[in-house]
Order: sequence, then C-alpha cells, then structure tokens
Amino acid sequence: MAEDDTEHPPTGTPPTDTPPDGSGRPRRRRRWLMITAGAVAFLLVATGVLLWIAYRKLDGNIRTDSATDRLLAELEAERPSRTAGARGAENILLIGSDDRSGANGSYGGEQGTQRSDTTILLHLAADRRHATAVSVPRDVMVSVPACEKPDGTRSKPVLTQFNWAFETGGAACSIRTVEKLSGIRIDHYVILDFSGFKTMVDAIGGVEVCVPQPIHDKDAKLDLPAGRQTLHGEQSLGYVRARESLGDGSDTQRMGRQQQFLAALLRKVQSQGVLLNPAKLWPVLDAATSSVRADGGLSSLGALYDLTQDLRGIPSADVVFLTAPRRPYRYDSDRDEFVQPQTGQLFAALRDDRPVAVRPPGPTPSPSPGPDPGPGTRPTAEAAVAVTATASPSAGASPTFEGRTADVDACAPH
Repeated sequence: MAEDDTEHPPTGTPPTDTPPDGSGRPRRRRRWLMITAGAVAFLLVATGVLLWIAYRKLDGNIRTDSATDRLLAELEAERPSRTAGARGAENILLIGSDDRSGANGSYGGEQGTQRSDTTILLHLAADRRHATAVSVPRDVMVSVPACEKPDGTRSKPVLTQFNWAFETGGAACSIRTVEKLSGIRIDHYVILDFSGFKTMVDAIGGVEVCVPQPIHDKDAKLDLPAGRQTLHGEQSLGYVRARESLGDGSDTQRMGRQQQFLAALLRKVQSQGVLLNPAKLWPVLDAATSSVRADGGLSSLGALYDLTQDLRGIPSADVVFLTAPRRPYRYDSDRDEFVQPQTGQLFAALRDDRPVAVRPPGPTPSPSPGPDPGPGTRPTAEAAVAVTATASPSAGASPTFEGRTADVDACAPH
C-alpha cells in the first residue's frame, strides 16, 4: 500500500477554525466591541429611565395653587401692568405661612388658621445682574381689597394689618394687596410653611448664623450660646420666628434676622457648589419641591431649576435685602405704617427695574410723620391708599435704604 503523503495535525491537538495567519483576531475584537456597545447602550437606557423617574418624582412633588391662579385671572383687569423699563424683569412674592394644620399643628395656635408670618417681594432684574428682596412688615397697616374667602363669600375692603390679607383670602389676597400698595406686578408666588422651611434647611446641612448673646427661649425651642452657630431645622425655625426673647422684641429686628439668615443660606449654596454637585443637589431639590406651593408658572421642576440658575448667576454682592421703610403706627404703637416718600421711591425703583442701594443698619434721621388727619380721627381705607402712594416718582435717583447685601457675613469682624 502506498504511503499517504498528506500532513495531519499531531494526535491530541483539537482542530481550530482560526487561520494560522492570525486573521481571526478582528473577529474576536468585533465580538468584544458588540458586547461593550450592548453594555453601554443598556447603561444609557437604564440611566435615562432612572433620570426620568427622578424627574417625575421631583416634578410631582410640587403643588400647584390652581385656586389662586383662577382668582388672579378673574381680576386681571384690576392688576397693574409692567412698565416699559422693566421688560424681562420678574417679581416673585415669597410667603412664609404660619398654617397650623397637619404637620404644623404642633406649633399651637388655632388649628386650620393661617397668616403670612413672613412676606418677601423678590425682584430679579431683567439682565439678571442684581436682585432685591424686600420684606413687607406683617403688622404694617394697609388697605386690603375685597377678596374671595375660602368659603366662597367675599370680604369688604378694610384698613388692617398686612398679614390679615392672607388670613382672609389666601395668596390671591396677599398678592392683590401688595400690587395695590406698590403698583408692582407680581409674576409668580411661592408659599412655604413651617415644616417645609425646616426640611429645606436640613437638606443643605444647616445654616451658620451669628448669635450676639445667649438665647434661652422655651417657646421658640432655642437654647444657644453666643457666637457662631450652625442651626438646623427646628432651631433655624425658632431663630427666624422669635421676637420677644431677642433684641428689642420688635418685628423689625426679626425681619433683619430673617434677611441675615437668607443671606447666609444663599452664601452656603453658592460656596459649596450645591447646584453643581448631584449628590448635594438631589436632597435639596427633593426638599424644595416637597415643601412649596406655587403658581402654575413655577410649579414644575424645569421652572424652579431656571429660577435657581438665575439666582446662581447673580453675585452675592448684588443681592440686596431690606425692609420696606416703616415706623410705629400713629394710632397704635403695636402696628406699623409705611414711611413716605421713601417707601414710594423704593417701589418706584423696582417698578422701573433700577438697582436699590443699601447701607448697614444704624441710626437714621427721624422721618417726618406726614399729615395728621386731626385728633380723634382714624384714617379710612381710601386715605391709607393715598398715603401709601404719596411721593412715588417713576424715575430719578432713589435714596439709600437701610439693608444688607448677601455677601456680608454678620459674624465677621467689622
């Protein structure tokens, strides 16, 4: 038998389909590329789903105050229009409610009632280069217009302290009262209650404040030594709400503490990069969206994000806090009245989107008390409106007001 000259692989060597010249390597690379691409695609889809779920959760947290939107729409003809010089500017009314229902019932008071414990008019300039936050004193005497009550009935116009507007007709009544006394169009509003405020402060890890002297206030749940203090939820709420045990017990000093607290909060958010760090941003967004009620234009995550970006872009030195000029009411020293012409000049500057200059709190010349209607005479609601609107120039330089900018650390040595 002739010998077979064909070469065979050695015994025990498995056959392979990989050519000896190495041409199978591209095939393996393609297989690994397909596996890698599939894994990346899966991760992208999974990430997208998680982001969508997170967005839906945060967006669903926000409560829209549809009732207030409806009431304001019905009274559109009575509301002020924006001046030509303020196109692009935004005015937001921030309302701190002392609602005692639900989780807020532990703070005492009449269950189910609410008044505006704190009200701040926030003006964002059209160029977003400066912002002005004006505290409206809760006890200042103003003309509250006729408002629809929660039971559907309608109140009568009345001269009373400002915080009764919220008690009478909720946010719509507060907004119309501010618009009536200032001539400023309110574009948006946000309502924050006690529990929401505490949640917000805790979400950023507390806020540092300067306590000039020890505080021991059982009602406010405060027991603090003097000096720098980082306040968290319950303590921070007591600090910004307390009156009797701090300073001279006036609402004016309390508003000053609130402004210092908000300035410190803004500095912390900006300095620690909260808005750029997802791990820090998530709890803040979750707390913020769970804690507020807002108008339809602000009650979405996208709208709130745009607002935070606007605020983030404004240097803290150009964020101004002040209280509308006030003095004790001539007929009741436990109430306030606006000082003119300064209050009118302040509102005129905001109407025209002009920056407001401030100086540190300190002694100021006593303002003239204005016309006295005579002994034994109490002003009517119509007269109060006239006094509020007195000397409100639409142009020209504004005076320098007592206030502070957000870059000033109240604890820093002067």
